Amino acid sequence: MTGSEAATPRIDTTRPHPARVYDWWLGGRDNYPVDEELARRILAVDGTVLRGARANRRFMQRAVRTAAEAGIRQFLDIGTGIPTEPNLHQVAQRVAPESRVVYADNDPIVLRHAQALLHGSPEGSTAYAHADIRDVDTLLARAAESLDLAEPVALSLVALTHYLGDEPDGDDVYGLVGTYVAALAPGSHLILSQVTPDLNPEAVAKAADHFRHSGTPFHPRSLTEFARFFDGLELLGPGLIPVSGWRPDPQDVALQAEGIVPVYAGVARKT
Repeated sequence: MTGSEAATPRIDTTRPHPARVYDWWLGGRDNYPVDEELARRILAVDGTVLRGARANRRFMQRAVRTAAEAGIRQFLDIGTGIPTEPNLHQVAQRVAPESRVVYADNDPIVLRHAQALLHGSPEGSTAYAHADIRDVDTLLARAAESLDLAEPVALSLVALTHYLGDEPDGDDVYGLVGTYVAALAPGSHLILSQVTPDLNPEAVAKAADHFRHSGTPFHPRSLTEFARFFDGLELLGPGLIPVSGWRPDPQDVALQAEGIVPVYAGVARKT
């Protein structure tokens, strides 16, 4: 970490944070009563969230493995969340020990756990940047301290974009993602998953209301809206589909029997 990241920001325990809510759903302990309260309220109206959290983690693992097997040796994970093994660097470095990984998140708890993320293979490297996805210049500058942005990078935005809005109501989420992709070299990969109302509209609408009432923006998107993130990129098979079905391992096939997960996933290559 750089000197500017040495002083840990104050953790706000009066408002839930998506990373900590997600941690509770995954069975972690790095959350506060306010996070657990929101997590339980959402679980009460949307019974898919626990398997959705697990499915997102497993998609990340499969997508990163796919990118590493395709020759990618640099990974930028924005919206890292609280460490949950296997972490992204473990998946990438299992395929290619020389892989370099940068994690970025804006939650002070993730910063507190950064050292746990920094233990990678001796041949590769892992680093952490405490930064918000909206601060593109700062985040990319810190990533460039460890990554060569002139060479291909796999950009992971797993379960992040549904916390970002659209103009004129909020963030320009498509512009943000497009700016990051534009900064990457040809051959780079975009790994992305996003909550959708298409597959379970009533429950997702109730969950979104709970997030918004807690002060957390939440923006489920249709398949057409999700596809916009990949404009100009070459989609890898099987394209944009529900998260559990993206190149599933046998365990994922078995988990699909538990029911739907209202999350789309996709991986694309910059040509």
